[in-house]
Amino acid sequence: MLNILIPHALRPFTEHSANTAGEAVDDDTEEIGLTNGEISRYSRHLLLPDIGVEGQKKLKHAKVLIIGTGGLGSPLALYLAAAGIGTIGLVDFDLVEECNLQRQIIHNTCDVGRSKTASAKEKIKNVNPLVEAVTYDTRLTSQNAFEIIENYDIVADATDNFQTRFLINDACVLLGKPNVYGAAFRFDGQASVFCVKGGPCLRCLRPSPPPPGLVPSCAEGGVLGMLPGIVGTIQATEVIKLIVGGAPSLSGRLLAFDAWRMSFRTLNLAKDPMCPMCGENPTIHELIDYEYFCGLKTEQGNKPIETITAIDLKKRLDNGDRVQIMDVREPHEWAIASFPGAVRIPLGQLARRMDELDTTINVVLLCKSGKRSISGIHTLREAGYSGRLVNLEDGLNAWAQDVDNTMPVY
Repeated sequence: MLNILIPHALRPFTEHSANTAGEAVDDDTEEIGLTNGEISRYSRHLLLPDIGVEGQKKLKHAKVLIIGTGGLGSPLALYLAAAGIGTIGLVDFDLVEECNLQRQIIHNTCDVGRSKTASAKEKIKNVNPLVEAVTYDTRLTSQNAFEIIENYDIVADATDNFQTRFLINDACVLLGKPNVYGAAFRFDGQASVFCVKGGPCLRCLRPSPPPPGLVPSCAEGGVLGMLPGIVGTIQATEVIKLIVGGAPSLSGRLLAFDAWRMSFRTLNLAKDPMCPMCGENPTIHELIDYEYFCGLKTEQGNKPIETITAIDLKKRLDNGDRVQIMDVREPHEWAIASFPGAVRIPLGQLARRMDELDTTINVVLLCKSGKRSISGIHTLREAGYSGRLVNLEDGLNAWAQDVDNTMPVY
């Protein structure tokens, strides 16, 4: 699912010429006919002059790779399968969790604990047994990206983190594959098409990722359940348009959607001639270490983050050790689940309120899953805090699982 949104500091939309469509799939579909069953199944497409028989043949011939089978990937996969895409590839390494079901409509309650790719493949075959579904139950990395992506005509980015988004972008530029982008966070959604010939790539819009922890994930910030369904459906529409041709894609434009106010905006995205990836003199010619690029790996020699497990923290508290617990979650989260006796300072207020911490004892930072609290430790160190800081590994989720099973997991 996507939760990585692009800033709106862009020019207002003005009319512009469309990129050539229909080039994503080789036009060698003459020998691919439609059976009577397919004509019946896709009859509503065949009645559209912009698609018709020839367009449906192109869909049947097409190969589309969906990276991520969560909130965005769910409607993408279901609608592309229903539309008759010949081959759909699915990349994901996660298992289905109960908290996914609020928005990831391709998965059911009975799928909890199951591989997301296996669950998604089953639903695709239920929707349309004529579609070939190929699964990659793995994390997309710099080592396997080329091998996976090169077999497909179009890539649909349905991921939820910056490192994978930049990896997809760079691989698509180097392989010459269109990248259909979508993002969803809280009530805001975005969609665009990158890496089309003559159009911008993700790096034209955002040359580098934001600092780690600045943009929370859906798991930390929440997302309206219907939002990724809307954005994913827009992505599916862009995929169909790229395959069939005859209509301008979102290449060169960013579609921004506010579900709470029910408003759409379209903004121009200019191709950057100085872009290090797709500019006139590119400086990036191979895939890189994207975790390091996104600041998720520290330079060698930096002070490591000290961690403690929920079980070990419970032992220390039971032994009467002097430990200060600090909860860096947002105020509305405290009403969902609370840690007894914790000092509550939201992540954004840490630097200016660090005098509320006791530098003479260990301070254990916690959040929902142990990620924002790591950012909190970095923030305090940069602000000059001199005391000992420890991160609760896997956060309140681990405390609920290993120590207090009466605490809700959200």
